[in-house]
Amino acid sequence: MQFDDDADLDTSEVQDVRGSRIPGGKATVGGGIAGLVALILGLLFGVGPDQLGLSSGGSGTTATASSAAQVQQSCRTGQDANTREDCRIVAVVNSVQDYWGQEFRRRGGTYTDASTVLFTDRIATACGTATSAVGPFYCPGDRKVYLDLGFFDELRTEFGSSGGPFAQAYVVAHEYGHHVQDLMGTLSRSQDSRTGANSNAVKVELQADCYAGVWAHHATTTPDESTGRPLITSLTRADIRDGLDAAAAVGDDRIQERFQGRVTPESWTHGSAVQRQQWFTTGFRSGDMADCNTFR
Repeated sequence: MQFDDDADLDTSEVQDVRGSRIPGGKATVGGGIAGLVALILGLLFGVGPDQLGLSSGGSGTTATASSAAQVQQSCRTGQDANTREDCRIVAVVNSVQDYWGQEFRRRGGTYTDASTVLFTDRIATACGTATSAVGPFYCPGDRKVYLDLGFFDELRTEFGSSGGPFAQAYVVAHEYGHHVQDLMGTLSRSQDSRTGANSNAVKVELQADCYAGVWAHHATTTPDESTGRPLITSLTRADIRDGLDAAAAVGDDRIQERFQGRVTPESWTHGSAVQRQQWFTTGFRSGDMADCNTFR
């Protein structure tokens, strides 16, 4: 995946609070084994930290503030996105929101931008206080995507994904798929507390995968709002394979088999590896969000 070296990045769509003190005290789940358990629970049982009981109390600690606001200072152009991971996230967010903004307008609707918040360790959100252990998530309460870049290392080392830039792009595009669902009123269908292979929770997640594929279909043709040229200039078959591999790595069956030694479809909340790949592929092949109706 390559970005236009000369394109200007819009850093206003990404809030960088890495290394900053987050008010509200020390979160109850941290790193290590406990953090990994929370990450698994977060991937299996929903997008919001409030559902995991990760509210905080007591006095907190803080990381050094040297990394705070790096994207505003360092992520200026597509060339930066081709060389820095955090700038790549900015570019992907720009591309995803350029596409959905134009698609909503084409359909006679209005797309409202959602910020991505880059954080380390823990973060206070409208959905509760979360640690980085819950993985990337979209919070409908404040309409923001939350991401600790360390998750991408976990995706490779703990979940067996091949990794790669487009694996990261898939994760970001999936979370923005939830934002699209929120704007369209379908995200609330996941909140009926039921689980299982045919549950609304699974259908919501698979639709977000499909929306990620729809964006990928248009990624190299969607004009940047400022230049009129696509921000992403190249997306190869190998990139798409990396995205599909990431989708499979976080399938409910793969996670259950890897961490509990058995597959229990009645507790699924995100769908199987095959389902997640199939729905991403459906969106990628057609490029039409109308083909993403997982509720039929």
